[in-house]
This record gives sequence, C-alpha cells and structure tokens, in this order.
Amino acid sequence: MAFTAKDVQNLREITGVGMMDCKKALTETDGDVDKAIAYLREKGLAAAAKKAGRVAAEGVVCALVDAANGRGAIVEVNSETDFAAKSDLFQAFVRGVAEAVLKQNPADLAGLLAAPFEGAASVEEALREKVLTIGENLQIRRFEVFPAPLNLAYVHMGGKIGVLVNLKVSDSVKDDPRVAELGRDVAMQAAAMRPQWLKSEDVDTAALENEKVIYLNQALAEGKPQAVAEKMVAGRISKFFSETCLLSQAFVKENKLTVAQHVAAVAKELGGEIEVTRFVRFEKGEGIAKREDNFADEVAKMVK
Repeated sequence: MAFTAKDVQNLREITGVGMMDCKKALTETDGDVDKAIAYLREKGLAAAAKKAGRVAAEGVVCALVDAANGRGAIVEVNSETDFAAKSDLFQAFVRGVAEAVLKQNPADLAGLLAAPFEGAASVEEALREKVLTIGENLQIRRFEVFPAPLNLAYVHMGGKIGVLVNLKVSDSVKDDPRVAELGRDVAMQAAAMRPQWLKSEDVDTAALENEKVIYLNQALAEGKPQAVAEKMVAGRISKFFSETCLLSQAFVKENKLTVAQHVAAVAKELGGEIEVTRFVRFEKGEGIAKREDNFADEVAKMVK
C-alpha cells in the first residue's frame, strides 16, 4: 500500500515520533497506519515520544578529558527528577555520552545523536532505551568539545555544575603538575564565581552598551552632572568586567590578585608561558522553566 507525505505527518501527530521514524514505520507496514502505530510501540518510540513533552530540568553535567590525547568534553543531560539523575543507570549513560563526544568530536547535537554508542547503534538509540528503562523524559541538552593538548575538567556537587578549561602552555612546563593544579583552580573559580566571558574583549557589544546606558542613567538620577556621570560610567564598567570576566575576577584563593595576574605569576615561577584560552561552564537546568506542582490541588482533583 502506497503512502504520502500527509500520511507521514498524520502518523507523527498521532504518535509524536519523528518524521523519519514515521516514514520507516509506514514503509515497513506497507502504509497501514494502524500497523505502523503498533510497529512504533513495539520499538518503544511512541512511548518515548509521549514522555518528550514533559519538563526535564534536573540531570547531570559531566566534564571529561581524554588521557590519551588531551581533548576535553563537557555535556549536560537532563531528566525530570533528581531521583532519576542520581541513579547509577543515568550517571553511566551521561558518562557514556561524554565519552562519545570525546571519541567522535561531533560538530553539533545531530552529529552526537548519530554517533556510535557502546551497546547501541547510536547515541539516539541508547537515549530512547534509557527513556523507556528509567521512565522519564531524558534530553541531551548541550555539549562542548575543546581541542588537545591541555584541558582541565572540574565537576561540582555531583554534576550540578561542570567546567572545562583550555590552556595554552609552552613545552617547557606542559608536564609540570603545577600547571594542572592551576587549571583546576581556574575551573573551580569559574564554577564558584559564574563568569560570563573569558576577558573584557569578549563581552557582547550589545550587553556592554546596555550596561553603560544603565550606569549613566543611574548617575544622572543621583544628580551628577553629565561630565561627572560619564566618568562614573567608566569606573562602573571596570567593576562590571571584574564581576563578569573570568580573567578580571579577583582570584578566590588570593583576592589581592586577579585570575590573570595569578596565571602570570605561576608562569613566571615555572619559567614558561601559560595562557587560559577558553572555558565553558554548564549548570544543570539553568534557563529551563521548571514545572510547579501544587500537591494540595492534585489531591483535591483526585478526590473529585
């Protein structure tokens, strides 16, 4: 039995499964919609799709460095509940996803989902299987890969926060354990102090201009003359950089130095060159609107 694109769309609306899987199901069942639905249910795809609409704001961030080549990876995988996120099954899956990123170096999320995964044909297939096994909506939300040779990973509070830091160092100091210690300190700094950018030159132009307008209006509202207000803006922007840029922040272990000054001091002590070139900080669930449940209302509905 032949089927059309409209049939594929109809099946997708019924099951919530992706277009390609719906097309495959109709192909396998000669265009019979009822059989195609049964086919998708047998494969577990329809059940997984029903869970996909539920909010997944819990989960784990995992950051790893490949000991063999130095490549670094960080991933965030979300679940619906903290209980599921703490399970050994979920934790092992997240680590497996991070390892797939390290091995395959995918360009984007689609590439990651298509990547091989131990015990499954792909990461996407393994994800579907875990959705069915764990019984919650699970989402691979984001990832980053940093090139070799020197990356440091730090995971805080069992995966609530993860940081990956990339260092550029001279050959004379690359194997010195104090360099690794420095990288870990910088990663811990990023975890604790939530910088948005590496250095002031990286600050988004629109964000910077918006801050200047706010500071100027604040100074004028305080009754300062225009010329004085503009000078005050420069000082407040400097403070803005010291709060939002990693290298400009006061180093948490020695707040008389900035992070950049501490890095320079360690490089001088070791007699080499050290540069923090990139960092990324993931906090699980950040920016995801969590579902607000009212237990009393739920009980009342059940009684009615």
